[in-house]
Amino acid sequence: MLRDGNRVLLCHRSPRRRWYPDVWDLPGGHVEPGELPGAALARELREELGIDIAAPSGPPVEEVRADTFDMQIWLIEAWMGSPANVAPNEHDAIAWFTEDVLGELSLAHDSYLAIFSKVLAQHRA
Repeated sequence: MLRDGNRVLLCHRSPRRRWYPDVWDLPGGHVEPGELPGAALARELREELGIDIAAPSGPPVEEVRADTFDMQIWLIEAWMGSPANVAPNEHDAIAWFTEDVLGELSLAHDSYLAIFSKVLAQHRA
């Protein structure tokens, strides 16, 4: 989860996607065989957003488990480059959102709103 102050960056999954079409999701993706999860995140953010991050070394802030996937979510607050949609075959848009509009979005997972609210509240504290 990329956070810039009181905003989080989300990617809108193309309506043509087989899994979770037409919803707002976190950037990221699959861990390749032999790849560490943090290294996978750094690779995916480079591939999807054109930014570079230091691979996270600590535990994720949250984990989401579903029937078809298990996901680890790290909070990323520093990166090099400007996030851009460099994977238009996966996402048809990217955008920054504040907490007051997150509830209006169609999100990829039911747990996202609570996770985003928790992380943004910690920033305010």
